[in-house]
Amino acid sequence: MKLSLLLAVLFVACSCVHDGKDCSKLISCKMPDKYCNKVDSVLSLMTLDEKIGQLNQYTGNWQATGPVVEDSTKVEQIKAGMVGSMLNIKSVKDTRELQEYAMQSRLRIPLIFGLDVIHGLRTIYPIPLGEAASFDLDLMNRTAAGAAKEASAQGVHWTFAPMVDVSRDARWGRVMEGAGEDTWYGAQVAKARVTGFQGNDLADTCTILACAKHFAAYGACIAGKDYNAVDVSEQLLQELYFPPFKAAVEAGVATFMNSFNEINGIPATGNVHIQRDILKGKWGFNGLTVSDWGSIGEMVVHGYVEDLKGAAAKAILAGCDMDMESRAYHLWLKELVDNGTVPEEYIDDAVRRVLLKKFELGLFDDPFKYCNEEREKNTVLSKELKDLSREAGVKSIVLIKNENEVLPLNKNPQSIALIGPLAKSQKDMLGFWANEGVVDEAVTVYEGMKEKFPLSKINYAEGYDLNTNELRLSEALNAARMSEVVIVAVGERATESGEAKSKADINVDKNQQQLVKELKKTGKKVIVLLMGGRPLIFNEMKAYADAILFTWWLGTEAGNAVADVVAGDYNPSAKLPMTFPAHIGQIPIYYNYKNTGRPGNKNVDYSCKYLDIDTEPAYPFGYGLSYSTFEISEMEVSDTLFTLSKPLEVSVKVKNTGKYKGKETVQLYIRDLVASITRPVKELRGFQQISLSPGEEKKIIFKLSKEELGFEQEGKGWVVEPGRFKIMIGSNSRDLLCKQVELIER
Repeated sequence: MKLSLLLAVLFVACSCVHDGKDCSKLISCKMPDKYCNKVDSVLSLMTLDEKIGQLNQYTGNWQATGPVVEDSTKVEQIKAGMVGSMLNIKSVKDTRELQEYAMQSRLRIPLIFGLDVIHGLRTIYPIPLGEAASFDLDLMNRTAAGAAKEASAQGVHWTFAPMVDVSRDARWGRVMEGAGEDTWYGAQVAKARVTGFQGNDLADTCTILACAKHFAAYGACIAGKDYNAVDVSEQLLQELYFPPFKAAVEAGVATFMNSFNEINGIPATGNVHIQRDILKGKWGFNGLTVSDWGSIGEMVVHGYVEDLKGAAAKAILAGCDMDMESRAYHLWLKELVDNGTVPEEYIDDAVRRVLLKKFELGLFDDPFKYCNEEREKNTVLSKELKDLSREAGVKSIVLIKNENEVLPLNKNPQSIALIGPLAKSQKDMLGFWANEGVVDEAVTVYEGMKEKFPLSKINYAEGYDLNTNELRLSEALNAARMSEVVIVAVGERATESGEAKSKADINVDKNQQQLVKELKKTGKKVIVLLMGGRPLIFNEMKAYADAILFTWWLGTEAGNAVADVVAGDYNPSAKLPMTFPAHIGQIPIYYNYKNTGRPGNKNVDYSCKYLDIDTEPAYPFGYGLSYSTFEISEMEVSDTLFTLSKPLEVSVKVKNTGKYKGKETVQLYIRDLVASITRPVKELRGFQQISLSPGEEKKIIFKLSKEELGFEQEGKGWVVEPGRFKIMIGSNSRDLLCKQVELIER
């Protein structure tokens, strides 16, 4: 008999009480009515040990994402109801086996299985930062849904994604996992990815729980060093780092993950202010929070608590519901409750949140609903998902340079020199956090080009050693001389960006840049495929490249996607979601900086600038070319003096002035010229993508309301202040048309 039926006799009629107390009045936020009685009924049956068990998450050790705690008693703990969740279990067979152990426990409470499904599970999509370059929210929603479909078919209930950290520092390796430097855009991406993973119903077996991470301000790590401390004002937290997380809550995200870092001296995992005051209080989040791997125990190393026992107390009181692999709750929560340090109500609050997700997933009705081997076989690496990966790949490639229209490549060149071991590397195409991506299933650039240009001779040469970057010029130059055009793949390796992959120097290796220069000396057209997971600096080679495509790491179909763009079967349309610096000394660099009292001016001595380098980036946020060209003109505003009684309309005309059909991403920025809190020189507040045939022209209209004109102010929330605004529209954050308007009170 199903456990839900066994428990049904214990359900009370909509009283929503536990131990005589209204559950909505406890620390927990209001439970949805349809689950309140069910959750409290299960809770009323549980011993304290069983409650604490629901707050423990252990790894299966198949693929650890942190230091593994060796424990041979995990199965026995599951059978005793002492484990609430497992992670790194990745197949129907293994999921079913462990769930069967859970069904031997006294109350038969099912396990939740979690996994880092960051940009796909077996079918790998572009790294998240690369996909963010598409500026295609529908695409990001669909790839998240595709990842959920495949992961759920393999028995996974919960992904630790999306990462919604805003970061302005390209040295931080985890920029590859987010949406870039802009908080407004990051919020839009967060909503798209959350709704993609979760769909409309968590009980749908094609959806999984999403997890907004890392809460909070992880991307503000000092000097770009992963796990480093964060020191920010409350205003900056509210204005810059919180909005994508708040957007995730508004999109119905099921779970949150705490960050490793401290914020102004208090580790996030033990931070009452961000977890209870903001997340569960002000924002009304009713999901569960989970620590990052071992972050509860790491509060000891931070120097915030004396020992693991103290860490357990700080974490549960602050609002961290589930302990991922610290064993702090398992070892110490019972004693902390027994001695009065932690009131049991705090335990009940956390357990309610865990049980709620299990009910919403439908696991109480059928613990094995995600254990269908036939579905697993038919879904994993299906043509549908591979086609989606290829679509995401072409839409993520950024055209940075294209002199004399060297691209797209003629479909029938007699010969093509393909240089660089990255062009034949399968592993690197998958990128960091590729999870179950199988190296042998990744399409290389070499394979993609052979398929796309069957009549052309592909003259391949390594050109440099993939591990040492030592040059192998002779074979590369020979290949170039016997070919019509040269394509050379350079950049980072996939393992050079990601978690624990911070770098002090983000210059492309000097030997790789020298290779490009030497290839150009052959007199051939040189097309550079620049690969990486973060903004890179490549000043030495860019003048020698006729065309540059920034290809990120595109996943399973990487080689086919690159070939599609090189051949012109897809006209590149992506835009940079982070500013690319021209010099390391500029970092951190971002488009939405604030003016000082002495704004930067290279011709003025006493201004905000460097003596030895320019302050301008190599490529601005939002930058990206097309094989076609676009003209944005005739900017108009509906009123120069306006109130908020109706939205302000801003329009421009967009014309395709080139010879290829293409897509332009028209971006709208604002500047509040005088405000009670100083505002950046520009802030993205909207974008529209428009496809146009050669010679075609269309008018597009943006509508600005209080949602676009305001800002978050500490203690006041979202405020919109009367005054003068600059409204700017263009193809990137630098090249903009501008109108000035004034918001008046009425």
